[in-house]
Amino acid sequence: MEIAPNFIIHETEHWIINHHLANTLPGYLMLGTKVETTSLAELSSDALSELGGLLAKTQQVIERQLTPKHLYIGRYGHQPGLPIHFHFIPVYHWVEALFWQDTRYRLLDTFAHVECAASATDGAELTLFVWREFGENPIPPQAQGPSIEEVIKHLRIAFG
Repeated sequence: MEIAPNFIIHETEHWIINHHLANTLPGYLMLGTKVETTSLAELSSDALSELGGLLAKTQQVIERQLTPKHLYIGRYGHQPGLPIHFHFIPVYHWVEALFWQDTRYRLLDTFAHVECAASATDGAELTLFVWREFGENPIPPQAQGPSIEEVIKHLRIAFG
């Protein structure tokens, strides 16, 4: 998959860090290998050596520069033809507030098997909210703070 240059934040010999192409949440980043594989076991030892440092550096840059309330890091997907990649999903205070204001997501509470405080949720629920509302909704919520373009510019500087 070709990544438009205006979405690329940082690049190494084996990896590309870019803003998510189809999600309108500013700061939602992807770290993907330049090799078409879905298996870490198929990557070179050099690519694997770079990976740990890039995961840590990306987390550090997002937390310091964008100060989300939570930062979720995960590997999802299994589609052939897409390189192995990791998602960095910043959950800002305002994103969590939007989640709690949206009564459709209260239905998730019906399926919970443990009692939680009214203000408690988990990463799966907030990830679902970000994916559905900022990624799939034809009219996504209005983002607060810097735009995607501003975030990309700012993070490029932070990665140096």
